[in-house]
Amino acid sequence: MPGSTVRKPNTSRILGAVALAAGASLVLAACGSTKDTGASGAGGGGGSGKVGVVLPLLTSPFWQSYNDYVPKMAKSEGVDAMKTVNSNSDPSQQITDINNQLNQGVKGLVVAPLDSAAIEAGLDQAERKGVPVVAVDVAPDKGKVAMVVRANNVAYGEKACQYLGEHVGSGKVVQIMGDLASVNGRDRSEAFRACVKKNFPKLKVLEIPAKWESDTAASKLDTLLNANPDIKGIYMQAGGVYLAPTLQTLKSKGMLKKAGQKGHITVVSNDGIPQEFDAIRKGEIDATVSQPADAYAKYGMYYIKAAMAGKTFEPGPTDHDSTIVKLPSGILEDQLPAPLVTKDNVDDPKLWGNTVK
Repeated sequence: MPGSTVRKPNTSRILGAVALAAGASLVLAACGSTKDTGASGAGGGGGSGKVGVVLPLLTSPFWQSYNDYVPKMAKSEGVDAMKTVNSNSDPSQQITDINNQLNQGVKGLVVAPLDSAAIEAGLDQAERKGVPVVAVDVAPDKGKVAMVVRANNVAYGEKACQYLGEHVGSGKVVQIMGDLASVNGRDRSEAFRACVKKNFPKLKVLEIPAKWESDTAASKLDTLLNANPDIKGIYMQAGGVYLAPTLQTLKSKGMLKKAGQKGHITVVSNDGIPQEFDAIRKGEIDATVSQPADAYAKYGMYYIKAAMAGKTFEPGPTDHDSTIVKLPSGILEDQLPAPLVTKDNVDDPKLWGNTVK
């Protein structure tokens, strides 16, 4: 996320999800296509029918932007998307939302999972009804999805590590983590730790498990800064929920110094929302990784339409500057590009954060 992204304790899970159908027959458009020979991919008949879209939450500017992009991208991709449903940061509610959409007769689902494990129950329900699912932003641990549309979250942690390592060098840095019930939180956290250990041993990493919750981030950061006033860097795993509380906490302690000023704390974020770009321009933070809200919506619609038509894909490069990879679970993931944004490129008009208000 948070995304990006938004997790609570796991709900009860329905076990026994079947593995992703083997022998995918459609490669990327440039290589030709055929109908999927599997039995479960024809939900809407030729790619038509209503599509349900389930959001994780709407309290983050990132997800607000994604929500705004959904109807636009659905129209451009020729998808009949229903009004989005907000699960309000509750994995249990998300399973209920999925069931409600299925009961309304949708032929496809685009879901941004709150919890990588708990979402299996909803995926099993969809599979039993022959309804294909595309996961956006978060990959499920188990269950059947036609595609995961996601950026490389390991790269998020590595890019943050490299930036802080190069600009801080030595001393204490804070990692404000997402929910470790989410693969996003795990990937970013583990990648950041591993990169620091390997490349920047003079950095000491302090961690705040904040579960994508702004209040939790603020209170724990306040406590940590009281005990460690010599912090030199901060990595926020989700600017959409952590930017405002982090800046407010630093300001309240007189520690919000602009880049170039003595005592400036180097801050790297994830999301690419307009508020982060403004903070970079002001010198309040130094960098962010732009998580593509627009492309998440676009390719979520692209892949659900393909899945409803019974099409599948194979690992390899795409025609939209990304790479489809096979995850250890066997699920395919289209890893979309997510560039690092600094003062040098923050005004690039191609960045989605510069195209929204």
